[in-house]
Amino acid sequence: MSTFSVKAFGAESKEADLKEMNIERREITANDVEIEILYCGVCHSDLHTARNDWGGTKYPSVPGHEIVGKITKVGSDVSKFQVGDLAGVGCIVDSCGHCDSCKQDLEQYCENGFTGTYNGKDTYLGGHTFGGYSQKVVVDADHVLKVPANLDLAAVAPLLCAGITTWSPLRHWNVGKDSKVAVIGLGGLGHMAIKLAKGLGAEVTLFSRTPGKTEDAKNLGADNVIISTDDEQMTTVQRKFDLIIDTVPYDHDVNPYVNTLNVNGTLVLVGFIGKMEEALFTPPMIMGRRSVAGSVIGGIAETQEMLDFCGEHNIVSEIEMIKMQDINEAYERMLKSDVRYRFVIDMQSLS
Repeated sequence: MSTFSVKAFGAESKEADLKEMNIERREITANDVEIEILYCGVCHSDLHTARNDWGGTKYPSVPGHEIVGKITKVGSDVSKFQVGDLAGVGCIVDSCGHCDSCKQDLEQYCENGFTGTYNGKDTYLGGHTFGGYSQKVVVDADHVLKVPANLDLAAVAPLLCAGITTWSPLRHWNVGKDSKVAVIGLGGLGHMAIKLAKGLGAEVTLFSRTPGKTEDAKNLGADNVIISTDDEQMTTVQRKFDLIIDTVPYDHDVNPYVNTLNVNGTLVLVGFIGKMEEALFTPPMIMGRRSVAGSVIGGIAETQEMLDFCGEHNIVSEIEMIKMQDINEAYERMLKSDVRYRFVIDMQSLS
């Protein structure tokens, strides 16, 4: 298969800073589109992959799965996109298409493993996939998303991971105008959970350990803020919430939050991957038919639904724009939660 070279930023090893490099992209096939990348969001997963925190990183590693750009070529069999269209690419660039999950538009749970936008198996060129920290990307059209033209393109980028990660549980648990939703943690995921839940008409509460975030949370749409370390405040919301979206990315005790669920309520983990050391205390779950669940990103159809909803309600992420050359500093700041609330790379800086 013929290829072409593009500039990218990636890491050669887990100890190395990201730096400029050249990578190969495939020339488009009949069902592909080629996208000039205009903006790429920066996700915690990017950092963890580049530094091999989860193991299994293939090097060189080019992260980036919050991609927004403009289509520059379309394959001969592609009908839903044209050259010049705005397009997005999230965390998934391929899946088997025939397992039970894929047949239900749940490619994120593909039983044969979806192909990640980066660090996945490249079935076209061999080796592994490279992400959006690059000038261009070539993707199967069935895994490309239409971006509403009325939205700030740069601020759309984080919707393709942070947005869909919180949208998917909101939709799965049928959040609407009579729902009471709580969000644990106000970061990249948390601020999107507030905006999207509020957009769906829910009453939204933020759980935070930091009183200083109250004003910002309410500006984002939260109706209430509960300081989770204040026992008296926690008592006021016992048996209140239909759904709690837990965005905290590190090990923490979820038991105090389970007590704030209503009968049939669910706490869904979207931020932490790993073993929780504090055991679940089961009586509040059993006596209230409460659940603790997990959720990861979303399928292509669900992601398009989310983008369309955001276009209708003018919902985007709160971002800080950076140059590609500042990515290593951005990673260090991200570890300190020194960003409100998502970094987005202006990919023109790579040119």
